[in-house]
Amino acid sequence: MSFQDVRAAAQRVAGHIRPVALAPLEEGALGAARGWLALEFLQHTGSFKARGAFTFLRGHAEAGTLPEAGVVIASGGNAGLACAWAAARHAVPAAVFVPETAPAVKVARLRGLGAEVHQVGTEYADALDASRTYAARTGALASHAYDHPLIAAGAGTLMEEIHELLPDLDTVVVSVGGGGLFTGVAVSALEHGVRVVAVEPERCRALNAALEADEVVDVPVDSVAADSLGARRASATALDWARADGVRSVLVSDEAIVAVRQALWDDRRLAVEHAAATALAAVTSGVYVPRPGERIAVVLCGANTDPGDLVRGAAR
Repeated sequence: MSFQDVRAAAQRVAGHIRPVALAPLEEGALGAARGWLALEFLQHTGSFKARGAFTFLRGHAEAGTLPEAGVVIASGGNAGLACAWAAARHAVPAAVFVPETAPAVKVARLRGLGAEVHQVGTEYADALDASRTYAARTGALASHAYDHPLIAAGAGTLMEEIHELLPDLDTVVVSVGGGGLFTGVAVSALEHGVRVVAVEPERCRALNAALEADEVVDVPVDSVAADSLGARRASATALDWARADGVRSVLVSDEAIVAVRQALWDDRRLAVEHAAATALAAVTSGVYVPRPGERIAVVLCGANTDPGDLVRGAAR
């Protein structure tokens, strides 16, 4: 995957996705650094995934390889939502396989978007196996939640927009599951001389473990953010880009993630999912400490969550 793939994706999604909005972090929130929140949870379907899903389907439509049987995908929820949304815009059906543990709010939204929903197993890997069987049986085009160059390139269009708004940015901080968002962001960021901080929960560390082992490995999945970041293994492409100069991998605790998610609600009335809070938790917990004067953007990647626990938390 190359920067040219990201540029091609930007042309494909132009006029079809919502440009990212930025919000400044208060003075002193990052010490002597300056920071912004990239509010990508305002995207269609509530997460960055819409970018990759649209790029994937538009690329196949342009190549004449989008079947009437439509598309099938396995997802923790967000990629499925994006796939269903993009499929509707290309007038083809979508079948989405999610774990039985997928949040009810995501399952309900999938059905609302017209997707055929199948709940299988307790992890993303279980849903992925079932989706492959479905694709072989029906002839549907198999998409992927993160491990495809079109998907990752679409995600990279987010960083292109951030760079356009903040051309002097030093660092972008992004949460990592299987690595699609990280890969796309890294390809774009490194092209523009922007460093990347890849953040994972301590108990969902597929990319961090791959770097440690110097190869893609399976990891246990047990985190409050597992519904979005619960990939058992990172993509090989993500590992390649994580090895690049200018990339740093860090881990945060579930306690820090929960605290940041609650603080975003209490202080800004932003109801984001735990995966979005993961990126900011790296900064607020001190796992990543920006240098004086460093200009940093933190990606809040999704908001497909039930805000009821946030309201209860604020009332305590």
